Amino acid sequence: MTEWSINRFMKKRIFITATNTDIGKTYTTLKLMDTFTQMGLRVGVVKLIETGVVDGVYPDGAILLAKLHELNPESLELRVEDVVPISYELPAAPYVASGGAMLDFGKLSNAIEKMEEYCDVLLIEGAGGLMVPVDYSFMMIDLINFFNAHTLLVTHCSLGCINDTLLSYEALEDRKIPNVVAFNCRKKDGNFQVVSEPFFVKKKFLVYKVDNDIETIAQELLDSFNAPTVVSL
Repeated sequence: MTEWSINRFMKKRIFITATNTDIGKTYTTLKLMDTFTQMGLRVGVVKLIETGVVDGVYPDGAILLAKLHELNPESLELRVEDVVPISYELPAAPYVASGGAMLDFGKLSNAIEKMEEYCDVLLIEGAGGLMVPVDYSFMMIDLINFFNAHTLLVTHCSLGCINDTLLSYEALEDRKIPNVVAFNCRKKDGNFQVVSEPFFVKKKFLVYKVDNDIETIAQELLDSFNAPTVVSL
């Protein structure tokens, strides 16, 4: 029996964030949902806040719900509002899209707790990057600690990824948030191996790629829950 099999019934929360918007959070979340299901786990998903929702059309939420229904038969009674508890019409940072309203943490907590009734591992997708304001006082990164989640940081492979990746990675490390980094390389990023990857390799920074290493990424995320916790006295 593997260590993960022993801990199968412990709830795991994994927050999927990115170095910016349109980096591939939803794409990566869908691949993780498939992978965890193949590992024999019941998967759940929540996108805490979605902007750009017009006339009841949830661009990301509908896709995530369809995948959830496909992979987890226990979830068939859930609707898109269960996956996306808070939505706004304006495609902007939640603080701006809401007109400066205070974030309803109770609504988010209720959605997470409800989804966890149906799953062993819960994927929580953020909006934009870590420093996106969700209200006047809180940034997206604050939600990770608030909901006691571990993190997958999705980054890009185009020129500038060294700066973008390290800034977000160091923000997570500074707050002692357990994390795994995944590079979402697209066709237009064909020169990644020449202009950026050598730096990461030299620094011994693990370069996991979403399309090639999703099983390893999933296992690293699960293993992070078994890592010992260091308590400072």
